[in-house]
Amino acid sequence: MRLIDITPAVSARLGVWPGDTPMSREVLCEIAGGASVTLSTLRSTVHLGAHADGPNHYGAGAPGIGERSLDYYIGPCRVVDAPVKRGARVGVGDLVRGLAQVNEPRVLLRTGTFPDPEAWNEDFAGVTPELIDALAARGVRTIGLDTPSVDLQTSKDLPAHKAVLRHDMAILEGLVLRGVEPGVYELIALPLKLMGFDASPVRAVLRTL
Repeated sequence: MRLIDITPAVSARLGVWPGDTPMSREVLCEIAGGASVTLSTLRSTVHLGAHADGPNHYGAGAPGIGERSLDYYIGPCRVVDAPVKRGARVGVGDLVRGLAQVNEPRVLLRTGTFPDPEAWNEDFAGVTPELIDALAARGVRTIGLDTPSVDLQTSKDLPAHKAVLRHDMAILEGLVLRGVEPGVYELIALPLKLMGFDASPVRAVLRTL
């Protein structure tokens, strides 16, 4: 077995949603300057790089990310190729090898439409609510993808997020799936226990079976 890191590097260069808080580090003291320890303060959006959305991000009165079961974020997972044009939504017919291959409760979609986490492009792909409905019907509880959102950047009504909320599914966004072969893995992408927060960064990895 081997681990495949599907997390973008977190630095000040990492792109964030326009208008959100970019990552910054304030060094309060450091060994190189004569202190006994190095101590830093992190300031950032919680929707940073690879992250898990809390339901309260898109649903009034819904739980925060710290209240979610960890079962959503660890366990058998299928990576599926879903090549679509930039600015499009992935539908059922866009899944290479089709929907019937999905027998795992976690699915990661590889669209290739957000190739560089440090160079934000607004025309990344989203997901259709019909695909979310179809995945939920097959027992999928977690959907992840290699873009900053399951909805398009220009979306105001957020139909994909609403479909996820309706099925009580979980969302992982901002994954790096470039070079990951389609197939079955073990997913490990645990969010921090940030009570009441609307998201948490994750260190997402796939373990080969």
